[in-house]
Amino acid sequence: MSTENLPQSPEQPPRKPRVAVVFGGRSSEHGISVVTAGAVLKAIDRTKYDVLPIGITREGRWALTADEPERMAITDRRTPEVEDVAESGEGGVVLPLDPGNREVVVSEPGSVPKALGEVDVVFPVLHGPYGEDGTLQGLLELSGVPYVGAGVLASAVGQDKEYMKRVFTSFGLKVGPYVVIRPREWERDEAAARKRIVDFAGEHGWPLFVKPARAGSSIGITKVDDIAGLGDAIAEAQRHDPKILVEAALRGREIECGVLEFEDGPRASVPAEIPPPQEHAYYDFEAKYIDSTPGIVPAPLTPEETAEVQRLAVDAFEAASCEGLVRADFFLTDEGFVINEINTMPGFTPISMYPQMWQATGVTYPELVDRLIQAALRRPTGLR
Repeated sequence: MSTENLPQSPEQPPRKPRVAVVFGGRSSEHGISVVTAGAVLKAIDRTKYDVLPIGITREGRWALTADEPERMAITDRRTPEVEDVAESGEGGVVLPLDPGNREVVVSEPGSVPKALGEVDVVFPVLHGPYGEDGTLQGLLELSGVPYVGAGVLASAVGQDKEYMKRVFTSFGLKVGPYVVIRPREWERDEAAARKRIVDFAGEHGWPLFVKPARAGSSIGITKVDDIAGLGDAIAEAQRHDPKILVEAALRGREIECGVLEFEDGPRASVPAEIPPPQEHAYYDFEAKYIDSTPGIVPAPLTPEETAEVQRLAVDAFEAASCEGLVRADFFLTDEGFVINEINTMPGFTPISMYPQMWQATGVTYPELVDRLIQAALRRPTGLR
């Protein structure tokens, strides 16, 4: 029988790529991650992508959340929580571990698990350990799901400030003086570990900055002006990470530069300068996120200084084998630029420095989000 005159079923329109925005997490930067997620959810082009917001609670439960970015903002100087936007207080979302299956499932106690459909790419906007440090990236590699940002190694290097500095030094990038105290050193001989810090201060002078070695958003950092404040500073850093980093204060201007992966490779943004905050001892968590101390974009540098910091930012991106994006932080001293650190998932709200630098370079916030998703979709998982 001929099918020539039978009614033809209309062609199904191609399915839009599905983006899972994963946020929150178990680190002390949980709240800032939720704020970042709200900004990303608001910016994603819904005519181009389907979106699935997934929050990770402070306890580690993966929860399906409301797609309501306005509820993910800082209110009354308080950062939001995943629990504030979770659709249920029980059950959880499960990613597949079979690379041949990208279907996400949500389960509730006493209910049959429900499939939420396939995910084409994950946009992880987690900051700190258990998200930005290679752990989530490893899970996504096992699952065969593409994701935005750095891979396992680069994420781990970008999170651990000790090994970050070691990598930079090996590639010829200049870093400032520092000393690291590992947990076993502290447990074996606390007095000797403390003496190493005091001796370091004797060599490089006060003040010192005492930091958790594997944290960000300026959480757990203390500026220490003399030996009297050292004990409390160490205790505060160890509250966030048993491994601590102590840095000498560098005299210079704070300069930041963004790096973004384009089709032809990484490019640097115009740089920004972080002026000394008026009401804070340094550019700490409250200055960054609560009081929103403004940066100067673009930074008032000479053309030669701008070109140099842009080159160094891309060099740092390449040295750590980064992908997607990086914010590189420098001090401009009398001896030139000294790199302080990189962030493989920097603060990403519209008022954060990374988006501001790209806005000034000609890339809007929605375009920035789109470029990151497209870069992730172009990349395979696995060794590359």
